[in-house]
Amino acid sequence: MSKNLFDQFPHITTEEITLRKIIPSDIDSLYEIYSNEKLFVHSPNMLKKNKDTVLNMIGHYERDFNKQKMIWLGIVENNNPDFIIGVAEMFDYNRDVNMITIGYRLNDRFWGKGFATKTVSAMIDYLFNNIGVNRIQAFVMPENIKSLDVLRRNNFVEEGTIRQGFVWKGKGIVDLTLFSMLKSDY
Repeated sequence: MSKNLFDQFPHITTEEITLRKIIPSDIDSLYEIYSNEKLFVHSPNMLKKNKDTVLNMIGHYERDFNKQKMIWLGIVENNNPDFIIGVAEMFDYNRDVNMITIGYRLNDRFWGKGFATKTVSAMIDYLFNNIGVNRIQAFVMPENIKSLDVLRRNNFVEEGTIRQGFVWKGKGIVDLTLFSMLKSDY
């Protein structure tokens, strides 16, 4: 029996990181992420050029949760809980199939330190063990090697490439590689 993903805003804590609600006081660290061109090369989202736009996004995060549309979580190191090093996303929750899509983005100052892998691991554990989701999936541009590796390290199954199957803002029509994990794989 699965729980409703949107009953309570997730707060996921591991030994090293916490995935938590993003609040207005996170504006500086969030702006550092959303204004960095490097982080949007392989993303359907667009770069943000001013803090007011990012501050407005924080309000939309709450709205998206209340509409049961999407969950945006700030990734923080436990030893520095007030500085967001990345953003984790849970979206396209399909209750009938009991599946969800995940995404993640890290400030490039924190690349290569295992934080993306730990973030995905924390989301997997939460979604399977606390919510009771049966399938977790992620879509990645085939040239995004770092993200492909994160999913592989977390034992996701590469299902294949969806050729010219998605339109991403600023990118046009793109290929995406689909990865998944079933509760029975975990």
